[in-house]
Amino acid sequence: MVHLTRKLLSGITLAAMLGVAVVSTQANAATLHMAWSQDATGLDPHKQTAFSSLRLLELIYEPLVRVDASLQIIPAIATSWEFSKDGKMLTFKLDPKAKFQDGTAVTSADVKASFERILDEKTGAAARANFLSIAGIDTPDAATVVFHLSQPDVPILTAMSDVNAAIVPASEIKAGSIGTKALGSGPFKLDKWDPNAKEVLSANKDWAGGATGVDGIEISVLPDEAAILAAMRTKQIDFALLNDPLVATLVPKEASLQLNRVPVLAYHVLQLNPSRKPMTELKVRQAISCAIDRQEVLDTASLGEGKVTGPLTIPALATDPSQLFCYKRDVEKAKKLMAEAGFADGFSATVIGATGEPPTAAAEAQVIQSQLAEIGVKLDIKMMELNVYVDAWLKGDFDMAIALNGGRADPYTMYNRYWTKAGNLQKVANYIDDTLDSQMQQGRAETDPAKRKAIFGKFEKHLAEMSPWIWLYTSYSYTAQQKNIAGFVPTPTGTLFSLSKVTIQQ
Repeated sequence: MVHLTRKLLSGITLAAMLGVAVVSTQANAATLHMAWSQDATGLDPHKQTAFSSLRLLELIYEPLVRVDASLQIIPAIATSWEFSKDGKMLTFKLDPKAKFQDGTAVTSADVKASFERILDEKTGAAARANFLSIAGIDTPDAATVVFHLSQPDVPILTAMSDVNAAIVPASEIKAGSIGTKALGSGPFKLDKWDPNAKEVLSANKDWAGGATGVDGIEISVLPDEAAILAAMRTKQIDFALLNDPLVATLVPKEASLQLNRVPVLAYHVLQLNPSRKPMTELKVRQAISCAIDRQEVLDTASLGEGKVTGPLTIPALATDPSQLFCYKRDVEKAKKLMAEAGFADGFSATVIGATGEPPTAAAEAQVIQSQLAEIGVKLDIKMMELNVYVDAWLKGDFDMAIALNGGRADPYTMYNRYWTKAGNLQKVANYIDDTLDSQMQQGRAETDPAKRKAIFGKFEKHLAEMSPWIWLYTSYSYTAQQKNIAGFVPTPTGTLFSLSKVTIQQ
């Protein structure tokens, strides 16, 4: 890494990678020069699951509501909302100033069309399962939307804050052009996208949220984060999203740079495929759980930057991992479980991972490979380009997968697509039982916070014991910036939305 960084500091190689002249950030204060290592894999906000896609699309599209840094619901396209007394009707009032980036108003018809598209199974929407309680949508006027629900649905508001629930123009849905271009109502327009190279965004002058702090953002895709840090040293980059803790921990050593580091709800996980033998056997899955030293995975792959976690990563709801099944490594117990399942001599399997997302994936796989070898599991590691990995992941085409999955402010919103019978990512999870489904439904309808916590506590313990996945750890969101950049607010969800209010100080 050191050798590469010194080479790039010559400026010539780096400038060529960036596609920009070597200039001071202050020479062009109206444009924020930004970099990240992974590019978006597509432009359809309803279908994208990769973090890299969501980070771009949340600057272009808007949902009805958002969550702030404290995980509280705040307005976005909607200025207000209200549940009926029986919890079966949710009414939104839209901001009359909300406009799409072509200047047309955002109306209730666009909201209705967007959610009908999400609910249409043919769309393949990533968050479809979050909205299955929607029985009907009324639009009494252009600024009012009424969702009729089949049952009380406490977490639906949180689900509506996600970019996977973004409001898109009804006309674009009708034209079939969603995903071929980006037309939202967010703070920035996408003027240019050179996949795996560069994005150019300009301020949306019609944004209802007010004036943005910069006139535009130019994003360079630099797969090596050491190159990003080198570009920041020479002030070619103002702001960067970092994923690699090896690079992020170097930022505080740079006098001119500032590191933003916050714990996030996203979780690192080893996903097993319980539909493939021998992972169909509970005792095999439990043996794998017992054989893994989660703290060693964290320490080796992520420099200890994070903490061991169970399925629930929301601080107010999380169970102490020491209370969960086999969170203290027990190789002898693992061997006993393997023998009882008829696999005393072990078995062979393949684990897939994506190159670069997360950058710790290969290291995590290697540590797990070594640990599982002690119980006879011969693990072959197959690293893939991100878009190839995502395709395989969505099809459930793997024995095991190293993954970094997004967290949400509500456990139902976070997990129902995997662990309910109607979940639209059942192909990814390949496991469900009556207990999990029942607990999810109870938690969805329960309004008392203490009772919800108890329900999801049982859910978490059952999920850990059944071991369809092996939860590893949560880490941090890292962004780096020049010290003349002001206004960025990091959040537990990892969103970059506050770039809409960032300014470049002279």
